[in-house]
Amino acid sequence: MSVQGGADLSTTNSGALAEFKVLDLSRVLAGPWCGQLLGDLGAEVVKIESITTGDDTRAWGPPFLAGESAYFLGCNRNKRGMAIDFSQTSGKELLAALIPKFDVLLDNFKLGTLEKWGFDNAWFEKNAPRVVRCSITGYGSDGPQADLPGYDFILQAESGLMSITGGTEGEPTKYGVAIVDLATGMMAANAIQAALLARYRTGLGQAVEVSLFDTAIALLANVGNSHLATGNESGRYGNGHPTIVPYTSYKCSDGMIALAVGNDSQFMKLAELLKHPEWAQDERFCTNAARVNHRAYVNELIAKAVIHFSSKNLIHLLRQNGIPVGQVNTVKQALEGEQTKSKKMVRTIKHSKIGEFQTLGIPLKMDATPSSIRRAPPLLGQHTVELLKEYLDLSNNAIQELKNKKVIV
Repeated sequence: MSVQGGADLSTTNSGALAEFKVLDLSRVLAGPWCGQLLGDLGAEVVKIESITTGDDTRAWGPPFLAGESAYFLGCNRNKRGMAIDFSQTSGKELLAALIPKFDVLLDNFKLGTLEKWGFDNAWFEKNAPRVVRCSITGYGSDGPQADLPGYDFILQAESGLMSITGGTEGEPTKYGVAIVDLATGMMAANAIQAALLARYRTGLGQAVEVSLFDTAIALLANVGNSHLATGNESGRYGNGHPTIVPYTSYKCSDGMIALAVGNDSQFMKLAELLKHPEWAQDERFCTNAARVNHRAYVNELIAKAVIHFSSKNLIHLLRQNGIPVGQVNTVKQALEGEQTKSKKMVRTIKHSKIGEFQTLGIPLKMDATPSSIRRAPPLLGQHTVELLKEYLDLSNNAIQELKNKKVIV
């Protein structure tokens, strides 16, 4: 698969957040994903990493491209990079000088780390009152688990998400990507933008707290609310839906389809197209509630009918008649699909070490203030000198002294 026209890096920035500057101290996924989203929307994002290993995900592989992990490359574009040793006093002094130059401070340190370094509420009120400071933690600042670190897989387990994922007779199963981390990053980006809007009214920044735990509980959505309404425990339905039938995957003669029949009129049309109009008159199937109560039998009947169709022909037939259906694709098939190409959801980036590489595109399409990819993910400490001169006006001698002390790389 290739993208025509070479690298897709933009030389201009007219994004919605072009006036804002973000200091990103986060690592792994939730925080970096948030920073990348803000960068895609136009914000100037500066990522600061440890001088030794950098972001943990730099080592998460294979795969690697010229020694750079695909994982890191996937969540750190549109950022310039610094490397500072915060264990040294001089490193903390650099951070103290940098923070007031930014609109947003983003971190996912263990609870209390910034306060331990001296950056508590009083410090921000005195030195950086307009800065929006977003902390992403595992469990938030309250509750018996507040001091624990957060890991996506653990939160999927603890929140109940795993208990509702997987085959009906199988074991609880995690989602195929780190969905809690990703959703937490999105929540954080939303909260940060809301806080920036509020700053126009108040003139002040504020502390924003987003936790993996809260996000994971919120992701229970309709399943969680169904439990609250009834007190009943939720179960696993494989690819099925707890309150809609038929709404699952089926095998055709040459592959699998996903079928989502959302109302009774659609079911009536489906029955007709599958040459079983009598289904729509059967009291066990004529309403969605009845179909939910007879889930196994409905699925069995549909499975026996669709196995005689090719997936391409059945998808065409059902779509022509307004019934939601799609191919069950592999990742390769999805990324090579015509819709993916037309939406520019695979992009090519030029990197100083790798050359050109491909990455997922931007889902945020905006007309007047377009999102853009302007920078490749940084090498460790790639822009440290450049940024210290730009933001703090440090001299070459001062920078060299910091290098000699191993405060920066």
